[in-house]
Amino acid sequence: MGMLMDGIIEGMPVFAKELVAGGVAGGFGKTAVAPLERVKILFQTRRAEFHSIGLFGSIKKIAKTEGAMGFYRGNGASVARIVPYAALHYMAYEEYRRWIILSFPDVSRGPVLDLIAGSFAGGTAVLFTYPLDLVRTKLAYQIVDSSKKNFQGVVSAEHVYRGIRDCFRQTYKESGLRGLYRGAAPSLYGIFPYAGLKFYFYEEMKRHVPEDHKKDIMVKLACGSIAGLLGQTFTYPLDVVRRQMQVERFSVSNSAESRGTMQTLVMIAQKQGWKQLFSGLSINYLKVVPSVAIGFTVYDIMKSYLRVPARDEDVVDVVTNKRNSQPSLHSS
Repeated sequence: MGMLMDGIIEGMPVFAKELVAGGVAGGFGKTAVAPLERVKILFQTRRAEFHSIGLFGSIKKIAKTEGAMGFYRGNGASVARIVPYAALHYMAYEEYRRWIILSFPDVSRGPVLDLIAGSFAGGTAVLFTYPLDLVRTKLAYQIVDSSKKNFQGVVSAEHVYRGIRDCFRQTYKESGLRGLYRGAAPSLYGIFPYAGLKFYFYEEMKRHVPEDHKKDIMVKLACGSIAGLLGQTFTYPLDVVRRQMQVERFSVSNSAESRGTMQTLVMIAQKQGWKQLFSGLSINYLKVVPSVAIGFTVYDIMKSYLRVPARDEDVVDVVTNKRNSQPSLHSS
């Protein structure tokens, strides 16, 4: 069995190994913080019900009305989204990084390279997986009273989603493909700086770690925690805008009028106060620290297990061969 696995691993192309490593990392990181993610979404979209009672009050309310499984409502859609998203995100980051180095051999291998590659990788991953994020939010938004089996916070029964497939079907039926990408604009606005900064801070901090400590799991966790924390702080208001755009079609508190990203941002600041743009940020800090830290750490561990070549090792070989194959200017 071991020889079979070795053969499979050796036969996998590098990009496939990075896809697998990224998917596993995303699944582990997201599941670890699923309860906090549920509470955060309710903070962002149900100000009157949950924002006023705080973190522990919200946890008690969910536990009382929905039980332990209530904390994982929408997590199936979340994991279904994060596995391909993380796989694409990490793999695209590595591929964009290689492409930039191969296209511009003299480019610096510094943090700016990670910032650019990470930004474009985040945008690529969002475009391919956004509908799953929309479905996850809609499922998490619904509140179920376990004693009455009643869904609250929806306009009518037609908006009650019974699962991932049903949510996809109803959303597409109501608004078509455009409806599945409702709120995608602020996601893209936010993911470019967030993804770029996340990789920037993580790789930059790792560069300052002594060589004999670079494989230390606690060091990786610390670097990942700080990277996620700093990256999220700058882009959090756009995350709030995205959530409210995703649920406004069936929210009682919002009109049916469609708004753009900036219109929604201004509306939230005017009607709900600028503090609402940072609603749930404290929970997000609690969520981001373990999620990003676990994600980066598991990704590095999986790359080691799958025997992915050290970063730039294969790129340097290609660049060197490319330079050596070019005819000399002084040759006859």
